[in-house]
Amino acid sequence: MAITEQSIDVVVFEELQVGQLLPSYQKPPITKVQLVKYAGASGDFNPLHTDDAFAQKIGMPGVIAHGMLVMGFLGEYVMKLAGDVAQVKQFSMRFGAMTLPGDAITCIAQVKEIHEREVVLELTAQKQDQTVVGSGKATLCF
Repeated sequence: MAITEQSIDVVVFEELQVGQLLPSYQKPPITKVQLVKYAGASGDFNPLHTDDAFAQKIGMPGVIAHGMLVMGFLGEYVMKLAGDVAQVKQFSMRFGAMTLPGDAITCIAQVKEIHEREVVLELTAQKQDQTVVGSGKATLCF
């Protein structure tokens, strides 16, 4: 079953609570075509991301997704949560496990801190088997 574009409700500052899990955001499975397109868009033409034979030669099962592609997924998710009611003040991510073609990434956010008109979110990007491929945080200002 194909995953289509998913809508996410914009967060409402007054409704947020520390510890709250926000609605997750699932991306469709990554494709090799998507990796080639991302290489063109980003300028990162490392054959590890586009050439199975090269990737296998260096000990990988095949091509792997760009880490920054996963960061882009998390960034897209944060922007959907912020909508036009909040600004992203800070956004960071640490890379985790490798992401392969066929992996569907789910982005998750939990409210970690609430300050005067600011919310700190803890972010996770994980594969369908719950392996974490990226984690980070974002601060939204309302």
